[in-house]
Parts: sequence; structure tokens; C-alpha cells
Amino acid sequence: MSVRVARIGKPHGVRGEVTVELFTDDPQSRFAPGSVLSVEAGKPPRGVQEPRQPLRLDEVTVVGSRWNKSVLVAKFEEISDRNAAEAARGLELFAEVADLDLDDDEWHQDDLLGLTVVDTTRGEAAIGTVKALIQGAVQDLLEVSRAGGGQPVLIPFVEEIVPEVDLDRGVVLVTPPPGLLELGESE
Repeated sequence: MSVRVARIGKPHGVRGEVTVELFTDDPQSRFAPGSVLSVEAGKPPRGVQEPRQPLRLDEVTVVGSRWNKSVLVAKFEEISDRNAAEAARGLELFAEVADLDLDDDEWHQDDLLGLTVVDTTRGEAAIGTVKALIQGAVQDLLEVSRAGGGQPVLIPFVEEIVPEVDLDRGVVLVTPPPGLLELGESE
């Protein structure tokens, strides 16, 4: 199983360097020289046209990376010039899950999908199932499809509200503050 770690952005210079939009909190190890990342076709960012001749790659090997202000710039063996860098724009980069070291209170996004979310303040009443993990700059959110249908609910993925994820039982235990589960419901 692999996890998305980045998306290739615009070219940087004429020697094949590219900017990367990060989806990992460990860019130093993911973009260390010699790291191999698998590639899947993605969509270029909004407002950017699809390349006429998209680059077809199964994997890329990191030659090096550096920070340019707050943007990571990477160089890959398979992308040798600006034309190739432009054609690679929008490609998504993945790393094997086995490569990631997780702390006891961390999970892979794929581990969370489909888990039942229960409200411990209401006798473990089922709220629904995890549909997605939305990663944000300040905090992550669990998108939960409601058990009875209706609008999905967004639950901040912070310890105060999500004190436990029990993969063995297949549940996410939540202690939502009053009104959180009712947000966005029509009256």
C-alpha cells in the first residue's frame, strides 16, 4: 500500500527542477537523494492547463531537494529539462506505507477510511463512517458519512474531540462538544 506524499508543481529554472506541493510532514526523508517515489497521473492545479504531452512515468528517483523560501524544489533523475518539468506538472508522487515510521497516536489515512465513528457522550451511539481525512494547515478533519444519510459531518481530528482510534474494533471514539454534530443540518 502506498500513500500520497506530493504533487509536482511548476518548473523551477531550466535544468528540470520542479516545485512540489507537499502532503507529507516528513519532506526531508521523502525527498532525500536516492528516494524512489511511484508516480500516478494527477490533475494540474486549478487554472493550469493540462500539458500537451504529459510525461509518462512509473516512478521517479530523487537527485536532490532544497527549500526556496517556503516551497520545496526537487530534482529527479527522470526529469532532465524544463520541457520535461512542464510535462510532469500535476503528477502525484506516492511512497510505500511500510517506509513510514508512525508514533502510537498516528494512523495512515487508509487505516481510518470506513471505520465506524461512535459518540461516547451518547453511549457509543453510531454517528456514521469515516469517508475521508481532510488535511488542513492548522488541524485535520474527519469527514463522516452519517449512518442515517444526510449531510456529512466534519469532526476536528484533535485529541480533545477524538480521544481514541481503535483499529482492532474498527471504531473511532469521539466526544463532540454540544452542537458539533448538528452543524450544517437543515432545520
